[in-house]
Amino acid sequence: MTRALLAGAPRRYRVSGPDPERFRWFQRLRQDGNGNGNTGNGIGNTGNGIGNTGNGIGNGNTGNGNGSTGTGSPRSGRPPPGAPIRIALPGGRLLPGRALQTTPYAVAAQLGVAESALVARVNGALQDLEQPLEGDSDLELLDFSSAEGREAFWRSGAFVLGAVLEQFYGATFCRARATEDGFHCDVHMGDRTVPRGDLQALEGACAAFARAGHRFERLEAPKQRLRELLEHNRFQLQQLEEVTSPMATLYRCGPLLQLCRGPLLRHTGLIAALRVLSSSAALWRGLGSGSLQRVAAVAFPGVPELSRWERAQEEAAQRDHRRIGREQELFFFHELSPGSCFFLPRGAHIYNALVEFIRSEYRARGFQEVVTPNIFHPRLWELSGHWHHYGPNIFSCAAGPEALALKPMNCPAHCLMFAHRPRSWRELPLRLADFGVLHRNEPPGTLTGLTRLRRFQQDDAHIFCTMDQLEQELGSCLDFVRKVYDVLGFAFRMALATRPHGFLGDPETWDQAEKILERSLSTFGHPWELSPGDGAFYGPKIDIRIRDALGRQHQCGTIQLDFQMPERFGLRYTSAGGAPQRPVLLHRAVLGSVERMVAVLAESCGGRWPLWLSPMQVMVIPQAPHVEEYAREVQAVLRGGGLMADLDADAGATLARKIRRAQLSQYNFQMVVGPRERASGTVSIRTRDNRSVGQRELGPVLRRLQELRDARVRDAERCF
Repeated sequence: MTRALLAGAPRRYRVSGPDPERFRWFQRLRQDGNGNGNTGNGIGNTGNGIGNTGNGIGNGNTGNGNGSTGTGSPRSGRPPPGAPIRIALPGGRLLPGRALQTTPYAVAAQLGVAESALVARVNGALQDLEQPLEGDSDLELLDFSSAEGREAFWRSGAFVLGAVLEQFYGATFCRARATEDGFHCDVHMGDRTVPRGDLQALEGACAAFARAGHRFERLEAPKQRLRELLEHNRFQLQQLEEVTSPMATLYRCGPLLQLCRGPLLRHTGLIAALRVLSSSAALWRGLGSGSLQRVAAVAFPGVPELSRWERAQEEAAQRDHRRIGREQELFFFHELSPGSCFFLPRGAHIYNALVEFIRSEYRARGFQEVVTPNIFHPRLWELSGHWHHYGPNIFSCAAGPEALALKPMNCPAHCLMFAHRPRSWRELPLRLADFGVLHRNEPPGTLTGLTRLRRFQQDDAHIFCTMDQLEQELGSCLDFVRKVYDVLGFAFRMALATRPHGFLGDPETWDQAEKILERSLSTFGHPWELSPGDGAFYGPKIDIRIRDALGRQHQCGTIQLDFQMPERFGLRYTSAGGAPQRPVLLHRAVLGSVERMVAVLAESCGGRWPLWLSPMQVMVIPQAPHVEEYAREVQAVLRGGGLMADLDADAGATLARKIRRAQLSQYNFQMVVGPRERASGTVSIRTRDNRSVGQRELGPVLRRLQELRDARVRDAERCF
């Protein structure tokens, strides 16, 4: 039964009061049109519950219908305030509206969904419900059932948690993040920690704060103005300095000011249930200086949703890949190699089967596999741009008078491989695949089984091609994704991630790249969504999220378009006309980290591996000790045919017990042999679902199992 949410905060916590002058300054900036003089429209209050209209409308912020990522320039040709506009809803329904006056929330109220709508998608971009529409708009209202709605809900929940941590611990807010299954806040508390015994009290304080109905107030303003608002928080100031555009976006929720792109909820009262899950240590930007406290939580629109989540968590605990790995003897971890996995023979079988699957697709699709070094001079990462963006996550060591670094990714090495000799247009597209070992210096508090490691491998490949070949290569990459996920049994969602803060290159090149990816996605025909500001620093990308058997989503595959790295490495090929040309680079992965995919598959199938992946394909069971020799012959034949076959020669167990033990251990098939089977060269077959297949000759049985394995059939037991 769901634990009751407590009301109020414990008295013993230190309460830090808000700075009234800072919040008066915040409100003045909002009333001045976010400090950039863009509003100037004389609308005054719109009467929709958001106060003055100078809250970031019409200034080029994310979600204004033009796909911009916050450059601060107004969209040209927008209708004047109050002009009639057309609002198109999914399904073709049209509604009238007024420019810079009608809000998505007003539309939601008109449609009777104001209680469930959380954020809006306007012309493909996400925005707050109370941010007025600038012009004609394709409008979609998103609730908690959508990935975007959940993310906004949890991002808003992180504000609540951050405000409570600041108020009642006197902590300094550092950052907050919505994750795949909730959110977390990092705060600085000096040498203090958040003890586990305080979590229930924190939960109660969060519930009280949420019930107060604090509004989420949005402000987009020049960076200099925001520096004055954030001068009390060195962590937020550092993040502000990393914003490359002249404008940045800040939200206020009660006493908390936080840099955030949004969108967020209208007010905290929409958060009806919140569970604080854990506290742990974290590091600021992965650096050893400045230890933080990380508090993780999850929140829902109602208590029933929280109850369902708790039941799902119980089921997920039974499917935890770490438990499955231990019980099936797949892998283990050791304190002497933190963040690295030891794959035992059974686990290595799964790992290698996944890699061989991708290799077979590489052969069919014209990829060439290469092997590159593990250790490089840091100059390589400085040249690629990774040292600036990921330096703290790169392992480096002294090697005599110079330093060397373990590679965290393969792309710079593949650029060196392309550049090592002159290239001709006849060689393109050049598709290089690499399963090389990668190392990333992940903070200790983030290491979680196979899903976050310091040592891992990816099905990493890079395609060097011409501009004319680019869209065809993108289409082939998307088809590759569809083929692999279909075999693995995963539905998937795709998102076009556009340029982030701190991007390399010029905006015009990024615009061109994003349009190319958008055309490829539209041609592919699979539903996709926009994810503004989530691109890699060197180019836009297509993120692919798979859904497992428990309904959870996982980010695994990616396709990234890169005009920057070929330029930084000076890559050239000779065109058909004899002129030097710059290639375009595509980064792509389908499994992503192979280790992470093993974890996702283990939890999705609950340890019931499909035959082609299973490390426990057949258990041979002799009826009695006097037929054990024949049982071993059967096992040898199966192993000789490439199958994973074990033998249960436990003379102290009954036949029924041995069969049941094999089924509970998730052996796909059990082959029982006795005097009759020995005399006829046969085996009696059962599946792990206890379906009796009957007595069959061993030779045809082996061939059928090989056929099912090689075809990568998901339900081989039913198809046998």
